Amino acid sequence: MMLLAIEQGNTNTLFAVHDGKEWIVQWRTATDPMRTADEYAVWLHQLFEMRGQGMTMADMDGCIISSVVPQSIFNLRNLARRYLNVEPLVIGENVELGIEVRIHKPSEAGADRLVNAIGALQVYEGDLLLIDSGTATTFDVVSGANGQGAGAFEGGLIAPGINLSLQALHEAAAKLPRIAIQRPETVIGRDTVTSMQSGVFWGYIALIEGLVDRIKAEWGKPMTVIGTGGVASLFEGATDSIDRFDPDLTIRGLLEIWRRNSHL
Repeated sequence: MMLLAIEQGNTNTLFAVHDGKEWIVQWRTATDPMRTADEYAVWLHQLFEMRGQGMTMADMDGCIISSVVPQSIFNLRNLARRYLNVEPLVIGENVELGIEVRIHKPSEAGADRLVNAIGALQVYEGDLLLIDSGTATTFDVVSGANGQGAGAFEGGLIAPGINLSLQALHEAAAKLPRIAIQRPETVIGRDTVTSMQSGVFWGYIALIEGLVDRIKAEWGKPMTVIGTGGVASLFEGATDSIDRFDPDLTIRGLLEIWRRNSHL
């Protein structure tokens, strides 16, 4: 079984190939809602050729898609149909997730948040708090994990992502430049750039630590806190509030959903 998993966020889109035993390759591209199926196919074809070993898009036996960009789903579905010759599973479209969603309107739960929850439930035990750092930063509570898939999505909260905050500073303040986020050497900045980096970076550390404390206090039971997402590695070593960093949470969840719906 060769599976192409597509996980599309607002900023980046991940394409990963699983050979039935392990993930053998992962590629990322900037999310563009206007990119056509043909454009995706050309890009993927080139990447398969660069990898070598004779593997092509035609070798894919299945495809699963998780996207928070609704206008992109049409083109991603056409990519699977026309170039992989498979009908893709699309999260949110008659796909059995196998997880109880305990929020007031389960249909409003983001596909990415549920996929993360399912990925976490495969390997962790006890109650969990998942922090996904991307365009937005989400904090999601998952209860009753037993490391074998059981548990429930309890809800959480959504905050602006760290890069979104930097972009807002640049666009709203005439004298503040556009900068890349990185961990500053000191908390007190000595110029405009280091002041911005420190304010955003340590401000997000404070946001994470404060919200983790409040969520734990409200939950009232022990929780394991897991960090994931495109910029989560920035925070590694900067706070004790995150117990583990797991970059494969999402693709693990996609693989499990594929197995549940394809009876593999």
